[in-house]
Amino acid sequence: MSNRGTTGIFRLSLVAGFLLFVIFPPAMSYADDSAPEQYLVQGLPNFAPLIEKLTPVTVNISSSRTVKPGIPQLGENPFGGQDDPFRDFFGDDFFKHFFGGDPNREYRQQGLGSGFIIDPDGYILTNNHVIEDADEIKVKTHADKEYDAEVIGTDPKTDLALLKIKLSNGDTLQAAKLGDSDNLSVGEWVIAIGNPFGLQATVTAGIVSAKWRKIGAGPYEDFIQTDASINPGNSGGPLFNLRGEVVGVNSMIYSPSGGNVGIGFAIPINLAGNIVRQLKETGRVVRGWLGVVVQTVTPELAQSFGLEEGRGALVADVAQDSPASKAGLTSGDIIVEYDGKPIHEMSELPKLVADTPIGKQATLTVLRDGKRRTIRVNVGELKDDREADTRPANGTAQLGMSVRAITPEIVQSLGLSEDSGILVVSVQPGSGADNAGIKKGDIIKEINRTPVTTMKQFAEAVGKQQTGNILMLIKRGRTSLWIVVKPNKQN
Repeated sequence: MSNRGTTGIFRLSLVAGFLLFVIFPPAMSYADDSAPEQYLVQGLPNFAPLIEKLTPVTVNISSSRTVKPGIPQLGENPFGGQDDPFRDFFGDDFFKHFFGGDPNREYRQQGLGSGFIIDPDGYILTNNHVIEDADEIKVKTHADKEYDAEVIGTDPKTDLALLKIKLSNGDTLQAAKLGDSDNLSVGEWVIAIGNPFGLQATVTAGIVSAKWRKIGAGPYEDFIQTDASINPGNSGGPLFNLRGEVVGVNSMIYSPSGGNVGIGFAIPINLAGNIVRQLKETGRVVRGWLGVVVQTVTPELAQSFGLEEGRGALVADVAQDSPASKAGLTSGDIIVEYDGKPIHEMSELPKLVADTPIGKQATLTVLRDGKRRTIRVNVGELKDDREADTRPANGTAQLGMSVRAITPEIVQSLGLSEDSGILVVSVQPGSGADNAGIKKGDIIKEINRTPVTTMKQFAEAVGKQQTGNILMLIKRGRTSLWIVVKPNKQN
């Protein structure tokens, strides 16, 4: 056979093979010959029928407030004095010409956000930052009807606000169905509806990227992270699951540019439920209070306290005449259970305490000197002027600081609140003390669970610990902290 004939047959074979591959594609195979059907893609969900039912529960919220101009006020020095250098240099006419009229004139600042109807009687849930300090709030429904809104109550700690609109005769509202955010799974489809950049009834979809996300927004945060597009104006809008239930309140985004980059955060609806009930009934939120400052049990702290793992909430300080002090809790106790619920991380405790009814007797399981103890506490009420019950714990490393014993003369000259202990005079940058978080002005109250009030006691306590970590109880202002420091290596 000629080369031309061989080439022709080869080409026909290639064409035939390609057609067979297209018409009869090969089945996907798995290494263990067991195809996990739950992972096979069956096609993307059709959101259209669901969106038609959900859009009417979402509303547009516009707010306005009177603010002073952003340019420096004439006669008011932005650098702290009474004289205005801008006025002396430019004069009043400059501001009037370039900034339009009187620079002291107040103006109206507008804000846009979203919300959703939770009760057909006109109750609407949104973010506190959407309506904060507003003196006029308007709500526009999907039916394009606009209403004046009244603020029933706000809770800045969770960034939630409850509004109410007064319906006209014949008006009806469709309320959202609230779901169970605890049952959400990472990877589950979710839908966000809101008014980004003022574009009403905008729908985006994505998945739950993570749960229980903590980003430093407050003591009660527990965000749902999603990649459903959330932008300015989405704040306060609902996050739905595919059953059409609200599982979150879209609250904020993480973005270096200010626009969506696939990282949005929503307040779990389960957290919002208790807040809404209290705001609806009393217009304010009441939270439980123990009167303890707690911190994370780091691996270093766990080792210093003789624990196998870092878990629970370490008590750094106990407020005087608080429920905790009356019940016998002391600094150094590690709370590992609250009313039968295990405390794995420090951040879990404040939320459990906050949700406890005032006056209820809560049962705490604590570790003290390596032994488990049961303590019963009558929960008090958290007042606005009381500090939050959490403080971050900082680190590890080696000693590197100058100290001196506190004397009556030092107390008088420096105005110290403590009359005993060891005062930190300076901290060497990059040293173990610096890395551990010790600061100039801190007062060392204990070393390795032993009180220290003299330089001799301090030297003896540090001298005993040539290797390993040193556990210190530090007083910083009104706050106490447990800090672990690794001593310098001896040559």
